[in-house]
Amino acid sequence: MTNSGKTPILSLRNIHKSYGPIEVLHGIDLDIHAGEVVALLGENGAGKSTVSNIISGTVLPSSGEMTWQGASYAPANPREALDSGVGMIHQELMLLPHLSIAENIFVGRYPMKGGRVDRREMESRAHHGLERLGLDISPRRLVQGLSTANQQLIEIAKALTLNARLLILDEPTAALGGEETKLLFKQIERLKAEGVGIIYISHRLEEIKQIADRIVVMRDGSKVQEFDTADLPVRTIVEAMVGRSMEQMFPPLATPTEDTLLEVKGLASPAGHFRDVNFSVRRGEIFGIAGLVGAGRTELVRAIAGADPISEGTVTLNGEDITPSSPRDAIQNGIVLVPEDRKLQGVVLDHAIRENIAYSNFESVGKSGWISGRRLRSFADENIARFGVKGQGRQKASEMSGGNQQKVVIAKWLARNPRVVLLDEPTRGIDVGARSSIYEIIHGLAAEGVAVIIVSSDLEEVLGVSNRILVMAAGRQTGILDHSEANDVSVMELATA
Repeated sequence: MTNSGKTPILSLRNIHKSYGPIEVLHGIDLDIHAGEVVALLGENGAGKSTVSNIISGTVLPSSGEMTWQGASYAPANPREALDSGVGMIHQELMLLPHLSIAENIFVGRYPMKGGRVDRREMESRAHHGLERLGLDISPRRLVQGLSTANQQLIEIAKALTLNARLLILDEPTAALGGEETKLLFKQIERLKAEGVGIIYISHRLEEIKQIADRIVVMRDGSKVQEFDTADLPVRTIVEAMVGRSMEQMFPPLATPTEDTLLEVKGLASPAGHFRDVNFSVRRGEIFGIAGLVGAGRTELVRAIAGADPISEGTVTLNGEDITPSSPRDAIQNGIVLVPEDRKLQGVVLDHAIRENIAYSNFESVGKSGWISGRRLRSFADENIARFGVKGQGRQKASEMSGGNQQKVVIAKWLARNPRVVLLDEPTRGIDVGARSSIYEIIHGLAAEGVAVIIVSSDLEEVLGVSNRILVMAAGRQTGILDHSEANDVSVMELATA
């Protein structure tokens, strides 16, 4: 489909977005025309969601201009965007479980009659929206208890009732099965015929080839390529998404021993986040886990750390079954987890650095249940120096940079001298200097014979630090690549399988 000569319904020109000193979008130009589907692609963190949130009024740009249907467009909030005819369906479900389906579809814009909510009208229109998506369910039913797939379809039905002229769909099929996806695609074709413009974000590249008219590729906050067709080999799209150099801040890889330290056999999650996962990690090996959003990576390492339940399979350490049922089980066996969200799960922000380090090491700072202030200070300060934390022990964690907060989380667990270290997104949101020092810590652990498992959405990172890489897609293990055979394209092909 070509739109040369046509006036776009939406235009972005030189859009920048910064959070403090960090610029996350660098001069984005984008045009969307009526009746077309534009796939917005890129790795995790490429800037797709930020662009979408700016268009839908959730985030304000730092600079640049937008026009909507020929007029200046600068929504201050999502309500202004909706009123203009721009709707967004978020990847995260945003329904209210205690309300009915109809109430969720019309929340904030209930049809009124005589000063009261016109429930008959509301439920009739909701039923029509559900019917269009092939969802045979009463609009009076509460959302609570519905499957994730049905909730996703209700989010889509909600957008359909807006009569929007532009829809942004962020991973709309992530929770849908094959038949539900076909129904959605039929509806998208109908919307296109009605002149609705659609921005479609998905990691399912074969799906993009079916539904999109054009492809826009983002990388590291910039628009790097635009294709005027979606009828392209998957390899071409992947290379555009990941085409960056691998020069480095990564230390040389340590050579692991031949001894298997940790082994995972047939591991499955009761919630279905992952299933039949099998791998082993040797002493001194850095084992990467790669995959896209929803692949089950975080849930897998949380299960190994005892933080999430395991329904099937075993975790063995030195040949002994130690399958954990709680974090305490894992910690006592020498397995520790540096979690994905350091602010919510890693540090107590209002407490001092020393206290944060002590929380995982009471047996080292206390005796017979009593904590010695002198021993606490000595122990914490020793580990602050050991891991290069920039700050005083008495300083609050909230006063530190993200990189130093992450070093505190790492320090508090490595002070236990663990045998297996699980790192989930260890450098997310931190600067290059801090990243480099964290890589040094990781390689230092491997050199000491520790088994290190690292989950990262940064493909360059997982390729740069790992001896081997396990790739996951939608909860399935799709392959394990040796460092010598792993590259951007081979990992992404397995991640989108």
